[in-house]
Parts: sequence; C-alpha cells; structure tokens
Amino acid sequence: MCTSHDHTQSEAAQAGAGRRSFLRATALLGAAATAGVALPATAEAAPAATAGRLRPDPDSRRFTLVVMPDTQYLFDGPSIDPAPIEASLRYLLEHGRDENIVFLSHLGDLTENGAAAEFDAASEAFRLLDRHGVGYSVLAGNHDIRSSGDDQRGRTPYLDAFGPRRFKGGPAFGGSSPDGYNTFHLFRAAGREWLVLALDWRLSAQGFAWAKNVIAQHPRTPVVLTTHELVYGDDALSSYGQQVWDQLIADHDQIFLTLNGHFWPAARATRRNSAGNDVHLHLTNYQNRYYGGAAMIRLYRFDLDRNTIDVETISPWILGRAARGLNELERQEMELTGPEDRFSVAIDFERRFSGFAPVPARPARPTSEMLVRGTVAYWRFDGHADGASVDGTVRDLSGRGNDLTVVKVQDGTLNWSSDHHPDQPGHGSLRFQGYKSPLRGAYLRTVDSAPLNSTTFARGYTVEAFYKVPADWDASHNAWAGLVSRSGTGGAAGKTQDDPDEPIATLSLSDGPGPQWAVRPLNQEGIATNWGHETARETWWHVAVVNDGSHTTMYVQGCPVVRNPTARSVGLTSLGLPWLLGGYEYAGRIDQIHHGWLGDVRIVDRALPVSQFMNH
Repeated sequence: MCTSHDHTQSEAAQAGAGRRSFLRATALLGAAATAGVALPATAEAAPAATAGRLRPDPDSRRFTLVVMPDTQYLFDGPSIDPAPIEASLRYLLEHGRDENIVFLSHLGDLTENGAAAEFDAASEAFRLLDRHGVGYSVLAGNHDIRSSGDDQRGRTPYLDAFGPRRFKGGPAFGGSSPDGYNTFHLFRAAGREWLVLALDWRLSAQGFAWAKNVIAQHPRTPVVLTTHELVYGDDALSSYGQQVWDQLIADHDQIFLTLNGHFWPAARATRRNSAGNDVHLHLTNYQNRYYGGAAMIRLYRFDLDRNTIDVETISPWILGRAARGLNELERQEMELTGPEDRFSVAIDFERRFSGFAPVPARPARPTSEMLVRGTVAYWRFDGHADGASVDGTVRDLSGRGNDLTVVKVQDGTLNWSSDHHPDQPGHGSLRFQGYKSPLRGAYLRTVDSAPLNSTTFARGYTVEAFYKVPADWDASHNAWAGLVSRSGTGGAAGKTQDDPDEPIATLSLSDGPGPQWAVRPLNQEGIATNWGHETARETWWHVAVVNDGSHTTMYVQGCPVVRNPTARSVGLTSLGLPWLLGGYEYAGRIDQIHHGWLGDVRIVDRALPVSQFMNH
C-alpha cells in the first residue's frame, strides 16, 4: 500500500540499489568489462562505513538472505586460497545496508578433508563477519567430518572451529543441540521473527528430536531449513533427503524453504506438506565450476509486498577483479543467469504462514472515526445478514440527510454482503448484479431532498469508494458502470462540448476494468477525466478522487495514478438531481449497473491527505 511519496521512493531505491551500486563500482557494463574498482585485497580492508555492527532494517518488507554452498576446493590441503570466500563475505559488509542483508547460511563442505589446517584458514576468513556482527550459520558436510557417522560423532576440527562456542553472543544465535552439530538462528525482518535451522550432514534420532523441539518452542516463526544433502535433482530428493522430509519437514508447516548443497548441478523441487502447503526445496552447489565455484553466493531477495523471492547467483570475487581484466572463464562465471540460478519464487506469505501465524483481521472502525471534518455523506453496509435483499432506506451516517433508496430494473436484485476490503472501516458491502443487454439489476439513488444533490464543491472535494468485481466480470456486459455518479447530462447543464449526453459526474469502471473519474467542472465546458490503471478481478480496491479547489488527483490504494490531468478544475456542475451508487446514466436514463461489490463510500467537501483516507 502506498502511504506517501517519500516512502515510495525509499522502497524503490532499496529494491535495486544493491546490485546496481555494486556494478557501478566495478564498471561492469558487460561481460567484457575491464575497468572499475576492485574489491579490497584482504579481509581487513572492509570500508569504514561498515565499522561496528551491521544492523539490518527489521521492519522493511524487503530483505536478503545470502546462501553460500560448498567451498571445499578452496580449502584443500596445500591448495588453500581464501580470497574468493573473503570477497563474498565482504560483499555482505559492503552491501548489507542497500540490500538489507539479514543473514548468511553456509551449506556445508567448507573444507575438502576436514583437516585442522583447512579449518584454521576457513575460520580466519569468517572472522570478518564476527568482527562486524553479521549473523551467519554453518553446518557440517560430508567432507568436513567422517561421513560414516551422524551428529553423535564427538569432537572434530569442524566443531573446534565452528562449534556453538563461536556463535554464542552473536546477533542471531539461538542455541545448539547438545552434540554441537546442529544450531538454530533467529533474525528479525519484515516486522517478524524468522528461524534458520542449520542441521548436520546426518541427523541422529537425538538430532531429529532436537530439531522438532526447536520448532515447537517457536510455534509462530517461519523456518528456513539448511542442511548439506536433501535435493539431488529437479523434483527429486536423495534417499537421506527423503528421510528428512518424512521425519521432519512434512509434518512441520513452519518449514517453507529448504536449502542444500552436496550435489550438482543446481536444481529445485516443490512438495506439498501434510498441511497442504508447498515447501520449496533448493539445491545450490558450484564446486564443479571454474575455480571450485569461486565462492559463489546466492542472494535470496524476499519481497513481502510482491509476495516473491527473487534469486540471483554471483561471484563477488570475480566481479571485484574486473578492474584487472578477466579471463575467458571468469567472464562466463561472474554471474549465472540460467533458469536454475536466477529465478523467482511466488509465495503468498500471509496465506502460507496463516496456519501457524495468522494475521489478525483488522477490526471494524466506528462510524464516528470516519466522520472527518467536512464529511457530507458516508454510507456503509455492515450489520446485515449475508445475502439478504436490500430493501427500504440506506441511511447516510454523516447525519446530513443524504439517504439512499433502491431502484430496481427488470428483475434486478441488490444484496447485503459480508465481503469487504481488509482495510475497510465497515465490514460489509453491497453485491450488485448488473448486466448491460438487456439491462437489468438494481442500484441506489439519493432521496430528492438530499442536500448533496445541489452541492457544487467549489472549494474542493474527496470522493472515496471500495470496490471489487468478480471473475465473470466482462467488459462487453459490465464496463462503464458507475460506482458513484451524478444524474443529469452536460447538455442539460448547457455544457455541450464533448458528448452532451454524458453525465455531469461519474466514477466508473472502464473496460479494463479500471477506475475513471469523468466530470464537468464549474470552470470548464468540456469533460475533465482522470484515468486509473487496470485493477484485477476478485481483488478489493480502494479508489479516491481528490480536488484541492484547483486540480484533481486520483489515487488507487493510496497511490497516485499517472493519468492525472494538470488542467485547472474547480468544483462539480450540479442540476440539483440525485447521486447514484452502482448506477450510470446516459442521455438522462439509466444505462449501466455495477456488477460486483461496493464497500464504504464517503464524500468530503475538502481535499483529504492520503493519511486520512478510509483505508488508513
């Protein structure tokens, strides 16, 4: 939802600033780029801006989880080169703020042989994150320990280097299993808590029990499960991965995403858990590629407004060396763009998490809160039996006497409904059943004595409405019905420029469907029109039209639309005739009736700021 222009700019900047700024810094205008600024040569060279602890924004609905798979060939006996992994870790420091990086998960096989010297070198590289307070997890792969055992194997060089003692006091560490090989980590992002479960290469019965207990102790927290082996190909789990699914993932709805390495090439699977929800299972591993994968990282960019995770795979080490000139393989490997390495995952986070962390519905708000200064009409439709027929009078709750009566065409019906926009003050709506040819349906009109009928709004106005159209809404039968309109034609008002048979004011739904505000202002002969964009069916929308006495702006969901004319527009022409809800007149006769739902409608005799709209 848009709330202000500044907020919109900030969110847009955050969405793309990270990678853009990185590519600008390295002058990577194409695969053959050879000029730019290289990353610092050592781990000590992190920029001054990263001094101290990095603090991700816990409330932004965009954040990034970084994943690093098997780095074993970089730490292989006498062949140790920490430079690629250091470059990837420095990426977190240099882009932590603009990418809103919240956590790094290493997927195991840090080393090739599990030797103390190899772990010493890997440990030294990760101290870069320790010094700057970046949350991260590691786990043992089969090359990090003796692969024939499970998490009850006892002390190893891996545990000496990356056991729970390393993480205690860290920004995200939650705890470990008694053996030390399994850990969990917590971070805050998008205004909630998230849990990373980092599990050993092979879980014992004790390990599975510990993992289940951790999830049980955090019953409302979504879980990302990381382990070394699980998926081994597209839509396929390994035999051990199947055990993990059967014993842990399937019956724990909180686990919505799993990440593993071990096998190659990269692959994905999706499985339905016991609760009937999808679990996304991803394999990422590049050790078979140039320079042992060059410490490739995956950026999982969560966007809760778009209900999407955008995934990108890059090698900061190669990207950062562009200034020195890249060899042929480096130019191919610095950024992977195949469908297994760069993709998006659609997740309706609120729905997906509703089984264990339902978002409470926004309560109805009292009428008194909606009667802001200048309210001349306020209609809401809650408090009635769902599906019951609308009969009698619908009262204007502003107290100004702009009551409504039902007008039926042919065998038309109008019904009360409990359906409503999630941010609507009143938890109810009207269900219209309009149809163009032959014309039928029912709509509402203000009573003849309504003061609103003669109001011209010379000093400004705000007209707001909530609406939804069904899946069977069809432009040929339902387009151009009015949500809120005014009786009387331009010709009858003596304003014959443009089509004289058009009504003098209407907030209609075009053939998109999308909202259109077409009126004859007091200062114009012709029709002034504001056009909104197409709005999806089966979705509730809020539309507002605001005139400040000189200009008119349309907002959809609190966001200004593009087609707002700059021409001066003052007030609304009136013939003293009724206003209509759900009806549209042409040539002075009813011509179209709304097909869909109409929620709260409010008219105010001044320009309201977005912060005072009914959906706020």
